[in-house]
Amino acid sequence: MHVAHLSLVDFRSYASVELPLEAGVTALVGRNGQGKTNLVEAVGYLATQGSHRVAGDAPLVRSGASRAVVRGQVMRDGRALLVELEINPGKANRARVNRAPVPRPRDALGILRTVVFAPEDLALVKGDPSDRRHFLDDLLVARTPRLAGVRADYDRVLKQRNALLKTAGLSRRSGGPDLRTLDVWDTHLSNAGGELLAARLGLVEELRPLVEKAYATVAMGDGRSVSVGVEYQSSLGGEIELVPDAAGLAAVLGAALGGVRSEELDRGITLVGPHRDELVLKLADLPARGYASHGESWSLALALRLGSYDLLCADGGEPVLILDDVFAELDADRRDRLAEFVAPAEQVLVTAAVPADVPEILAGGRVDVLNGEVRRVR
Repeated sequence: MHVAHLSLVDFRSYASVELPLEAGVTALVGRNGQGKTNLVEAVGYLATQGSHRVAGDAPLVRSGASRAVVRGQVMRDGRALLVELEINPGKANRARVNRAPVPRPRDALGILRTVVFAPEDLALVKGDPSDRRHFLDDLLVARTPRLAGVRADYDRVLKQRNALLKTAGLSRRSGGPDLRTLDVWDTHLSNAGGELLAARLGLVEELRPLVEKAYATVAMGDGRSVSVGVEYQSSLGGEIELVPDAAGLAAVLGAALGGVRSEELDRGITLVGPHRDELVLKLADLPARGYASHGESWSLALALRLGSYDLLCADGGEPVLILDDVFAELDADRRDRLAEFVAPAEQVLVTAAVPADVPEILAGGRVDVLNGEVRRVR
């Protein structure tokens, strides 16, 4: 799988750009602020319909423009597929595949898959639990695109339920609320939450050994052997691992919601569910967040991405690897080990401020980016 051509209209700093790409390694070289990261961000957006840099779509549209278009020709299994995404902040986005509209943008998910390494990855170790939940859910959708709908349903129901909890809590003082509507939202939240939770638990079981293996590879120059822990911590408690399926987890979640309803009405928020869960990362049985050194944190963040790559490869369809200014953040040993790992991939896109930031083993095509203009050097 690789991207053969990228076309942008009013995306980030680009009014218009056409960028032919090839399989193998391509380095996008340019000083900060020249627009190189915008190009790989667009490739990632084609795959995930989200950015690794910002939470919303509005910053992706060029200042003064009302919409942006990201278009990519994807080569997969010997076939060329044209994916086009139209970004409309404040309105519904649109998608086309081979120039034909699809009912929903998420119907275009899965055509292209990417794994992105970026300085922001330190948040996977040092950041809030939401960063690690997003990591899991993004990987779930990359493997099984239909889960994008489950994720969206859960978020929508959670928002509605929280609004109802606030209203019902306030009305307690005036005779008590009618909670029948809340019962309906409990059922919806339990069903979507049970399916999302089952998918996350299965993912962590598959991912754990791959992360352990990858950490041993990228951290082997640290001079000591450190055990790695990757555990899913649910707001429902550890016994959920004994529940065999999504329906059973939905029943457990529904019962838990009933048990905390009074407290939820007092606080106006939903207190249990996948939105309150955590992916716990450990080094030598200690929480990585707060205990890991800077180097250990980088090794663990890289291991999560490398494990994701291995998992997606095992599913079939090798993802495009994107390394966004990551080599400048790493010491020499980690640079070399990461470069050796990614070099055989079908397509690797690397951004760097200067050519020297790209390890020799990743020598390949080069595109210079200057003032929003792209020029292929080799």
